[in-house]
Amino acid sequence: MQFTVAIDGPAAAGKGTIARALAERFRLAVLDTGLLYRAVGARRLAGEDPVAAARALSPEDLTGNLRSNAVAEAASQVAAIPEVRAALLDFQRAFARREGGAILDGRDIGTVICPEAEVKLYVTASPEVRAERRWKELGGDYEAVLAEVIKRDRRDSERTEAPLRPAPDAHILDTSQMTIPEAVAEAARLVQARL
Repeated sequence: MQFTVAIDGPAAAGKGTIARALAERFRLAVLDTGLLYRAVGARRLAGEDPVAAARALSPEDLTGNLRSNAVAEAASQVAAIPEVRAALLDFQRAFARREGGAILDGRDIGTVICPEAEVKLYVTASPEVRAERRWKELGGDYEAVLAEVIKRDRRDSERTEAPLRPAPDAHILDTSQMTIPEAVAEAARLVQARL
């Protein structure tokens, strides 16, 4: 069976949490495509050329400390490079159409990577809620985290190559006032309806 769930949305909206829960519930493979860009960003921070790093990326690169603010910032920067995006495109598309089904979460899954996905979700929340989530996860100064969330949203949605936006046929899931179980239940309902 080939069945793809595309989950898009801004940082800290709950995409990853929902993706992992759906993968477990429906026994689908899951790929956090942001990790691909974080791995490239981490290698850029280590002095490597981001295009060469994207072309040489392997599954082993998707481990380690890829959740820091510095890596997140670098990931957003390298994601705006067309050659980096092109290098990672085939990997993501092959994963999406793997036998047994797959869930991919990122910024452009339903619009660019898998426009043919059987289910498309756009998971979002207010910048303030997302900044609070990120602040609780990573610490630091809340106002600085909020400013970074807003700056990243702008960069992700205004980039020329594959900007962050919901696919026309995506289901919008605003998690601002939802608990994790409520958000997962709503996403599961939408997936179940297409299975």
